[in-house]
Amino acid sequence: MRELFVYYRVRVGHEATALSIVIALQTELKQRWPGLTTRLMRRPVEPGSPQTWMETYAMTSATNGDGVDAECERAIEAAALALATSIDGVRHTEVFVPAFPAVPSKGP
Repeated sequence: MRELFVYYRVRVGHEATALSIVIALQTELKQRWPGLTTRLMRRPVEPGSPQTWMETYAMTSATNGDGVDAECERAIEAAALALATSIDGVRHTEVFVPAFPAVPSKGP
């Protein structure tokens, strides 16, 4: 299952704007791709300091056994262009897949 981890720095004072953009884009993407799961996380920081945020994207195995495909990844990047004035630098996308096959859990 291919998952995406996207991180970037949010400009000080732009957190509220960036948050509303990310919520809107993730909501729209989940409507376009049923089974897409998203998260938004940030590193702990001191008030007034730049924040590093991370968006995560994964697909439930029932909807797409291969995970986030190239078409969905392109849509994520296109939607994220709305963040351009709220971030410092660029968004970095990392792709991860499971290192090992899932190990079935043992019953009771």
